[in-house]
Amino acid sequence: MAELSEESGVAIPTIRYYLREGLLPPGEHTSPNQARYSGTHVRRLKLIRALLDVGGLSVAEVRHVAQALDSQAPTLDVLDLAHTNLITPKGEVDEESRTWALTMLQQAAKQVGWVVEPDDKSTETIIGLLCTLRAIGHGSLLDDLDGYADLAAQAARLDLATLRNLTTPESIVESAVVGTVLGDALFSALRKLGQQNESKRLYGSSHA
Repeated sequence: MAELSEESGVAIPTIRYYLREGLLPPGEHTSPNQARYSGTHVRRLKLIRALLDVGGLSVAEVRHVAQALDSQAPTLDVLDLAHTNLITPKGEVDEESRTWALTMLQQAAKQVGWVVEPDDKSTETIIGLLCTLRAIGHGSLLDDLDGYADLAAQAARLDLATLRNLTTPESIVESAVVGTVLGDALFSALRKLGQQNESKRLYGSSHA
């Protein structure tokens, strides 16, 4: 375990905690007080840290991902599970508003070839955001929802392209989670930079 800690950069007490919580599979016992760990354990520790520290998932949510990996579930299922837990739905909306927002989302999704599952967490989050924008009087931001969906589709293709050369489910999920969280931050910063430059182009420089 000392070697595992040194190679992974995770403290021994933390590794023991992950073992107790079922996040990390046990090592191969070589004696009553000794166990052998492999590169698989190093990869799992990196995934755990990504899910907890970068993705902000709870220990219980990470346990679900770990159990799916240990049961040898298809990589797509594990990836969906990790991504789903990154999303927080935006509260309840009334039925009329929900129907309106779902219809808007389905129309935009159709343009980019997406399938919308009405009970999916991503769907619920988008519905909440669409309803909030309409409720606060900024529904005009939704006039080009198709355009935003197209940008999101392009970003998703770029995101998933980075996973093609990865070979293990752990490395794929880890990179996807890190890419989603930090990629969102990067895209947001790029968007703000773009807005600054577009504002200058449209309205002139703020400097005299």
